[in-house]
Amino acid sequence: MSQKTSSKTIAYIRASTNKQDADNQKLELLDYARKHSLKIDDFIKVTVSSNRNAKQRRINELLDKVTDHDTLMATELSRLGRSTAEVIGLVNQLLAKNIRVILTKQKLDISCHDMTSKIIVTLFSLFAELERDLISLRTKEALASKKAKGIRLGKPRGVIQKSMYDKDLDKITEWLELGLSGRKISKNLGYGSYISLNTYLTKRQLRKSS
Repeated sequence: MSQKTSSKTIAYIRASTNKQDADNQKLELLDYARKHSLKIDDFIKVTVSSNRNAKQRRINELLDKVTDHDTLMATELSRLGRSTAEVIGLVNQLLAKNIRVILTKQKLDISCHDMTSKIIVTLFSLFAELERDLISLRTKEALASKKAKGIRLGKPRGVIQKSMYDKDLDKITEWLELGLSGRKISKNLGYGSYISLNTYLTKRQLRKSS
């Protein structure tokens, strides 16, 4: 498949924590590009685990960067998402934008313009639907089993869930004693919002909501 001169090729690299893994992915992608007369215009590289959200994995950035007739390269499908359904959803989203998807380890070169690609996309969609059904079924069966055993479902009353503010509790308490407002404390922390902080303070009985 020839690549249009106006199009660009983006390579996506995700490694959990191993820098060598990321370097190996880059070398593999560059080698593939060289052998297939492709020029990689940009790399999107991220070092996070697959269970992070799309923004943290820079998937949102990837989707914003690719446009009609561009090419996305990755070493394998598992680099693109947290589950089969998510990966397939992303691939289908890319193909809907006329993005060519190349996966070097799986030897897949997918676009919307040939019959083989259309068959692969159809299978991907079926697999995604199957996984959603299986997850739903497993969830229902697990809940039914717990209910049959008399296990109470849901969070027990009185249990306080962990919060992102817990790690700064001493600092927050100190600022409260100094008379700082929720807005000011939230600004000093640099994360969250004063509304979520006020909710946290109320649940921890550190201060009445305001």
